[in-house]
Amino acid sequence: MIKQFTFNHFGVNCYLIVDEANKQCAIVDPAMEATYEDSQLIQYLTTNDLQVTHLLLTHAHVDHIAGLRQCCERFHLPVTMHADGKKLLRQAEAYGSVMGFAVESMDDLEIQELHDGNLLHIGAVEVRCLFVPGHCPGSICYVVPDDKAVITGDALFCGSIGRTDLPGGNHQELIANLKAKVMTLPDDYRVLPGHEGSSTIADEKKYNPFL
Repeated sequence: MIKQFTFNHFGVNCYLIVDEANKQCAIVDPAMEATYEDSQLIQYLTTNDLQVTHLLLTHAHVDHIAGLRQCCERFHLPVTMHADGKKLLRQAEAYGSVMGFAVESMDDLEIQELHDGNLLHIGAVEVRCLFVPGHCPGSICYVVPDDKAVITGDALFCGSIGRTDLPGGNHQELIANLKAKVMTLPDDYRVLPGHEGSSTIADEKKYNPFL
């Protein structure tokens, strides 16, 4: 099961990938900014008796990691992310001051590196990692076959793609990676993006003007 929350003043979609049978889960993009958002997540975890085993990032833009430090400290877990996103993670404090996020330095957080094609297991739930740079360095999409879903972060949106005018962005690279790795998934897979509503691979093939 995949549970969605929407957090902070940028409206970031945070997802839980849940193995309901084994009561384990991964948090994807812990974006909690306010205390009540943090409480909302913790209440869900507590009510459902879920153990957090992974903290996954689709990418390290500050709006997607606003609650990362407290999650690392609370659950005693490393950050699981692509190595190319390390620089962005280290710049989170500086970017936060510009974008209205009061985040502390992330320099001391332990990092577990991901690579293209890696398989993760959240309990018995398999998650496949797709390296899809272009929106920013280190961008990862997470494919969850059991749920027929792909969590795309800011690489792919409903009817659109991620912006590529920020440092490290590359429009041609993003398009090429989306076409080669994401759009080749089955048509009935749900697309779960980093902002706003969901879609399907079939609808993105048919209606997305960039693809």
